[in-house]
Amino acid sequence: MGLVRQHVWIANAARPELEEIDANALVHSGAIDLCIPRHIAIQLKLDKAEEREVTVADGRRELVDYVGPVRLEVFGRSAFTGALVMGEHVLLGAIPMQAMDVLVDPRREQLIPNPENPNIPGALAMGHVLEKGDKNA
Repeated sequence: MGLVRQHVWIANAARPELEEIDANALVHSGAIDLCIPRHIAIQLKLDKAEEREVTVADGRRELVDYVGPVRLEVFGRSAFTGALVMGEHVLLGAIPMQAMDVLVDPRREQLIPNPENPNIPGALAMGHVLEKGDKNA
């Protein structure tokens, strides 16, 4: 499978008056988080929440800023998340992809809405089913 890229819209969820950014993101289902370059974090005036230790592809570890809140949108589907500030390009990882219910179609080498939920994003909320009289109810 080749590289998959997708136009995404990134905004500061706490500052809706700021213009959102249209970015060409590298889609990487092996990455966990959203990663954005520093210039996007500055342009969106995103607040630093903390530092996180990140393991990069060559095995090195580095401390990077974790900023937010970020509103991310693709195909009319949105997610609220934080972002790691690193690299020169936007990288779309598994957590925001799951939140927007999108997936990589390896045959067409593109990001697509989940075919099981083509009109609106789906979500899973499964766990212990409480029965009448259950002490945890």
